[in-house]
Amino acid sequence: MMMRSSPPPALAESRSEQPFWPTLVKFFPYLWAWRGRVVAALLCLVGAKLATVGVPLVFKVIIDDLTPTHTVLLLPLGLLLLYGLLRFAAALFTELREILFARVTQQSIRALALEVFRHLHALSLRFHLERQTGGISRDIERGTHSIGTLINYTLYSILPTLVEIALVLAILVTRYHPVFALITLASLTVYVVFTLTVSNWRILIRRRVNETDSAANAHAIDSLMNYETVKYFNNEDYEARRYDQNLREWAEAATKSQVSLSFLNLGQQAIIVTGVTLIMWQAAKGVTEGVMSVGDLVLVNAFLMQLYMPLNFLGVVYREIRQALTDIERMFALLHTGREIADEPGAAPLEHTPQEIHFDGVHFAYDERNPILRGVEFRIPAGHTVAVVGASGAGKSTLARLLFRFYDVTAGSIRLNGRDIRGFTQSSLRAAIGIVPQDTVLFNDTLFYNIQYGNPAASREAVLAAARAAQLDILTARLPEGHETRVGERGLKLSGGEKQRVAIARALLKNPSLLIFDEATSALDSRTEQAIQAQLEAAAQGRTTLVIAHRLSTIMNADEILVMEEGRIVERGKHGELLARNGAYAQMWALQKTEDRGQRTED
Repeated sequence: MMMRSSPPPALAESRSEQPFWPTLVKFFPYLWAWRGRVVAALLCLVGAKLATVGVPLVFKVIIDDLTPTHTVLLLPLGLLLLYGLLRFAAALFTELREILFARVTQQSIRALALEVFRHLHALSLRFHLERQTGGISRDIERGTHSIGTLINYTLYSILPTLVEIALVLAILVTRYHPVFALITLASLTVYVVFTLTVSNWRILIRRRVNETDSAANAHAIDSLMNYETVKYFNNEDYEARRYDQNLREWAEAATKSQVSLSFLNLGQQAIIVTGVTLIMWQAAKGVTEGVMSVGDLVLVNAFLMQLYMPLNFLGVVYREIRQALTDIERMFALLHTGREIADEPGAAPLEHTPQEIHFDGVHFAYDERNPILRGVEFRIPAGHTVAVVGASGAGKSTLARLLFRFYDVTAGSIRLNGRDIRGFTQSSLRAAIGIVPQDTVLFNDTLFYNIQYGNPAASREAVLAAARAAQLDILTARLPEGHETRVGERGLKLSGGEKQRVAIARALLKNPSLLIFDEATSALDSRTEQAIQAQLEAAAQGRTTLVIAHRLSTIMNADEILVMEEGRIVERGKHGELLARNGAYAQMWALQKTEDRGQRTED
């Protein structure tokens, strides 16, 4: 038996042990989807092993027949032909098995990876805020690779090895003295026990390698994603030292892992050599005593060589499978992470019609020890605009997150046209809402792609129309590649005002019933703010709109303005009414006017 290829590098372990067979049971539905190919591959496997075991048997007869007393060469020639056919059959069935099973492996990996990816997008915002994207990405990368390792080695290598060992042992028991089978079984048992014991000890070392590798990768990605911040504070050396510390811990753990692997390999070889020596001694003794022929000696030696490789490969396979199981544990943990926000049974799609929003006594807390909203109550009639203002931390942006159902309210309800939003499917709810956020994050792709992202099914004409409505024509006219210009990582090649126009174009292309402006101009200068404001007001025409504002000058024309403090609405009314009351809103207005005059004086 020949090894097809050298095993991949040792994979990292995760936090706890993963049972072997339950994990295979989880894979079974993905494999069974290709049941025809699986069955055909298994039949090819059996055919290959029968041919492989048949080769030494034919070779024994050839040697025994090629004695000085034999003069007829017809029989040996026929056996030689059979010998060649069996070798070719073994290779043929092996390649057919690989051809049949290749698609099974890749499609199984694809199906599971896609399921994990979809599940991650279905998890709550809280889950993603509490975890580093780089670490999750690394877990998925290792997990998907390990799925291929597990499937290939379990169903592609272990089973063929077991079939071959069983056939060889059966021949040794039926044709020769039981001592041959006993030595083989004893060697195999000691080998397996030693491998399991040492490999389980190595799990602790591999776990450390995994943790330090994830930590280093997560830090590197986090640092590079915050490139500008690092530059602002001249902290390149600081970031390099932190990364080097992660790498130092990883290197130490990886070195210990390699040393322990060498110890495992050396012990395995010692066991195999001992078993081979004992069996060959017994065979040589049988030949000298006349109870075995030279062909029998060659046959036993050939079987030992065939068993040597499976035994050695079995150890490698076990290590890789054990490491693969611990690697995919984190990915399965992601897959089995419960959804904090899920559609209720019988949830209905939200119709794309004018909607009235009603926050009905809403209470909410990200952490129950720190309430964010305390009995918030307001309505936005269909087609009207309501603005919410207040100091940082008052709970303004939380209103948008609750409306999107990134979180569910702790008490009270949010209603659309009188129905609790929890009674609608999340997909249809979010399809009905458009948002222009304070910080517009763009994909590292073309300007056209980023606008079309608001509605991937939109035609090119619709995308260009949305761009014109958001007044992106000036930008595209001066760009050499126009709408096909790449915007850079997170849109860094565009100014703040240009990115906001892209966000407006996205929202217009989506054509939502509900619109949210979440401090959409707070990060812009006054001139850019004035240019963007007209487009925001145009986008809000005829839509139910929630404006979360920092600058009060942008919401003067709102149908109603809500003033929030510490999670409560303390004032409400139109701009003029609130100024006349000389309350919290009037104070905020006066303060901003003073700040604006100070900025103009400095300019």
